[in-house]
Amino acid sequence: MNELYVSKTFTQPHGFTHGIEGPACDPRGNLYAVNYDREHTIGCVTPDGECSIYTELSDGSIGNGIRFNRAGEMLIADYTNHNILKVDKVTRAISVFAHELSMNQPNDIAISANDIIYASDPHWNESWGQLWRIDTKGEVTLLETEMGTTNGIEVSPDECSLYVNETVQRNIWVYNLSNTGEISNKRLLIQFPDFGMDGMRCDIAGNLYVTRHGKGTIVKVSPQGEVLKEVQLAGKECTNIAFGGSDGRTCYVTVADRGNIECFRAEFPGRSWKLFQDWAVV
Repeated sequence: MNELYVSKTFTQPHGFTHGIEGPACDPRGNLYAVNYDREHTIGCVTPDGECSIYTELSDGSIGNGIRFNRAGEMLIADYTNHNILKVDKVTRAISVFAHELSMNQPNDIAISANDIIYASDPHWNESWGQLWRIDTKGEVTLLETEMGTTNGIEVSPDECSLYVNETVQRNIWVYNLSNTGEISNKRLLIQFPDFGMDGMRCDIAGNLYVTRHGKGTIVKVSPQGEVLKEVQLAGKECTNIAFGGSDGRTCYVTVADRGNIECFRAEFPGRSWKLFQDWAVV
């Protein structure tokens, strides 16, 4: 699989539910996504494409975005119970890292190199959203409200920018980001004329890879807001994307209408893969 930007089926269709979301790779190359086989689960997919249930969420929790911190612990946006959950990497015990009842729902999450978490918070029925910061102690701070339907979220590889998209309004916004998690100088990076957006991730060159939900493509956008490439998928309802593989250049895409994961090779490694190298997580 050396050809760039050509998507292939990675897992069997309908092994995951229509709620498949939140892909993230651990330092060993295993891929995780929510709702494998049934709701309330976290599925694990090996580099060879073998799927199994990694853990099951309790108390009605359903996961969405997944990220790993510098300690190698899994963080999960639990949208039904307004939590950020943390999974112990040895015992797989699940704890509530942060809880905020005034969230509509924590949806997608991003993490900076200093372990500060950022969460999108859409209100789907009314087409608006919010943006939150969760510090390393689990304290939750509202950064902005009365936005569009906030969804995909990512930190730039130089840690100086925060990207947030709005699904219904089809905007991607970029903020200046301080090392303490303050945002400023909000500006529009790009607006699309059609179709929605869901998750997005950066490569180490600063390009954004954005899921075009309903269109069935991944669009690669430069830090200046220029569309560089569009990757056609087999499914139409792509929900999120993650970088992984031995060199960090394999893109894994969760696809709701097919209930599976597709993958393609990219030119540069992902920012998340580079973070593992910097953190020396094992």
